[in-house]
Amino acid sequence: MTLIDEAWLAANPLPQVDDAADKNGRGRVLVVGGAEFVPGALQLTGEAALRAGCGKLQLATVKAAAMALGVRVPEAAMIALPADEEGEIAAQAATIILDRVNRCDVLVLGPGMSATDATRQLVADVLGAPNGALTVVLDAAALTSARELADVIARHEGRVIMTPHPGEMALLAGVEGDAIAADPERHAREAAERFGAVVLLKGKDSVIAAPGAEPLHCTAGGVGLATGGSGDVLAGIIGGLVARGATPLQAAAWGSWTHGRAGEELTRRIGNIGFLARELLPLIPRLLALPKERQKIGF
Repeated sequence: MTLIDEAWLAANPLPQVDDAADKNGRGRVLVVGGAEFVPGALQLTGEAALRAGCGKLQLATVKAAAMALGVRVPEAAMIALPADEEGEIAAQAATIILDRVNRCDVLVLGPGMSATDATRQLVADVLGAPNGALTVVLDAAALTSARELADVIARHEGRVIMTPHPGEMALLAGVEGDAIAADPERHAREAAERFGAVVLLKGKDSVIAAPGAEPLHCTAGGVGLATGGSGDVLAGIIGGLVARGATPLQAAAWGSWTHGRAGEELTRRIGNIGFLARELLPLIPRLLALPKERQKIGF
């Protein structure tokens, strides 16, 4: 078993940002998701991407939530999308998304979305147009909506990162949840091979698998991370790391470790449970610092 620890991090360092780099040089992230029922999910994902180091951010959500979200995240450009009768992003929004994503480096698709017929059509349409310059992070409903899209995802040639929790992995694999708990590494590895993607199976012992690679394990974290919005933050960290130059596997591994260590720090400061997903966000930059810098600031 390969554990993501300080030794692994040192052997697989993140690309360092050039002091002369401008915001375009640090990458552009587009986050698509949210709904009238959960308008704030994208705030968590978008801020996490910025905290992880991306240079430019766009947030795309239903029109009813876009204005308020834009005020809450003034660092981001806002894209208002049409909604269906259920307040979810409508399937026809795919055309708008594909036009915008051609000018981005990373698409994070799914935070705050629900699994509906419209979502499934939207995901199929967006993923059906592979772009060699784009990495896609699939989260939440976008992830489970891709269950039958293995061949489509494989055409992205390893530039898709999937972030299921055990329940979502059970849906992807077509098995009961107990089967995932009994052998998470096997199911993460099989999903990675099936989809041709990097798979981060979240849990107490998170498993990161990629086709043809030895799975990685991340034990950082704790029960306090099992809270609403926590996964939205993780998806944003991963997207931000890819934008600044990390490979998909590297971003998933560093993202899982950073998310877990932030949870451990909040456990120490606040308690085993009861801290909020948004409280993870300010800890991200310090955790991504070089090892000597982390030591200086108490990490």
